Amino acid sequence: MQIRARRNLVGASRAELAELLAELDPHPFRAEQVYQWLSRRMAGDVDEMTNLPKALRQALAERAVVQDPEVIEVRRGNDGTAKFALSLADRVVIEAVAMPMEGHTTICLSSQTGCAVGCIFCVTGVLGAGRNLTGGEIFGQYRAILRREGLVGAPVNVVFMGMGEPLLNLPNVARAVELIAETVSPRRVTVSTSGIVPGIRKLAALERRPKLAVSLNATTQEQRERLMPIAAHWPLAELLDTLRSFPLERGRRITFEYVMLAGINDSDEDARRLPRLLRGIPAKVNLIPLNPDQRYLGELEAPDEQRISEFAGILAAAHVNVTVRWSKGREVAAACGQLRGQLTIRPPA
Repeated sequence: MQIRARRNLVGASRAELAELLAELDPHPFRAEQVYQWLSRRMAGDVDEMTNLPKALRQALAERAVVQDPEVIEVRRGNDGTAKFALSLADRVVIEAVAMPMEGHTTICLSSQTGCAVGCIFCVTGVLGAGRNLTGGEIFGQYRAILRREGLVGAPVNVVFMGMGEPLLNLPNVARAVELIAETVSPRRVTVSTSGIVPGIRKLAALERRPKLAVSLNATTQEQRERLMPIAAHWPLAELLDTLRSFPLERGRRITFEYVMLAGINDSDEDARRLPRLLRGIPAKVNLIPLNPDQRYLGELEAPDEQRISEFAGILAAAHVNVTVRWSKGREVAAACGQLRGQLTIRPPA
């Protein structure tokens, strides 16, 4: 007799749950009840779904499981940042981060098990490509962190700034954003991209759009290709024209992330070019001093604080909304550009 594998309910849509439950219960509203347990109450098991009849819970448990990625390690920084190593069903390990902020926690999620973009200042990119995460795996990271940290029902922001390029996995990222939107407004969700122009256009077409952040890091096409090889596919001018037409709700801006590299992209000339590039785009600029890693990033270094301050001053004088983002969690390798979870593969049980 063939044994049917139990389906993981994490990441399932309303339609998928309705199809499964139609075989078990005649009441259509049961699918919505299960969906709410998974996406709002973050139930960890079918038995927690106490408004379902006991017989239905038993029947559902025979067909399905509720299984998030397994948290196998948590490293905590002095500032309260927590980096999570999470094991997927195929034993690949990814990393995600929770950062305590004033009044909320920001959760940084991964969208792939590696990254093919190859930015020279990012450990994940230097280590190379992996596979796409499913919508359930992405949402499962979120659930696992909320449950582990006691954050179910607490105010959170979500950023897709972990391992991978989200817009190279947009269908699964969009599924996860839809599920996260059950408890977090899309205005508190940010998707960061290295500038995948077709992906930006597809993101623009979504009915409920998260906020958009673009990793710019350079003020000329030549410079950008040196730092971000994928930039060769989409010229800087095309990227910026696409962003000028990106639909923004009232009060929203596009965030431009600019990783600062000493002697490479931190000159006064760069600072003067940047406002001209962003003309016509409601924008804010986050200057991010490089988080160095001699093992993977070689001799790349961040500019000193005076150079960063002078660069920011030139932008501010040109009426650019600019902040310097000092990364949290550096001592536990949880800061921007430091995630490298794919290196650890669990041995078979």
